[in-house]
Amino acid sequence: MSNFSTQLMSDIKDAMKAKDTIALTTLRALKTAITTAKTQAGGVGIDNELAEADTMALVRKQIKQRQDSIEQFEKADRQELADNEKAEIGVLEKYLPSALSEEEVSSIVAAAVTETGASSRADMGKVMKIVQEKVAGRADGKTLSSEVMKHLS
Repeated sequence: MSNFSTQLMSDIKDAMKAKDTIALTTLRALKTAITTAKTQAGGVGIDNELAEADTMALVRKQIKQRQDSIEQFEKADRQELADNEKAEIGVLEKYLPSALSEEEVSSIVAAAVTETGASSRADMGKVMKIVQEKVAGRADGKTLSSEVMKHLS
């Protein structure tokens, strides 16, 4: 078992003991998403662990789903459900590496633009590929995309 899987199982047990239903349901949903991804990647055996980047992508996907739900709940004036989703995001964010600051993202993008020799928005794909590798999940795609656009316009 990877460190991530071990930590997740430990946190699930802690949530059960503490009777923290929000954390428990959130962590179980994350565990299910990871198991599903493992199955799609070729089985759930002990040897079949997801790469750390794939696991972090799953955590970010879970957060994104909840952010979308919050938006819908707030439009429907269901604040109690939106608050619940926000609490679940708080639980999931503990599993992400620390986020990069705006300055760090900007310097990584500037370096990638220089490295690729990009000069227009047509080169955005090349720059994004390098930036995403360097960032390794410590910033969301929307932030990266807007920063790349600033550097290429």
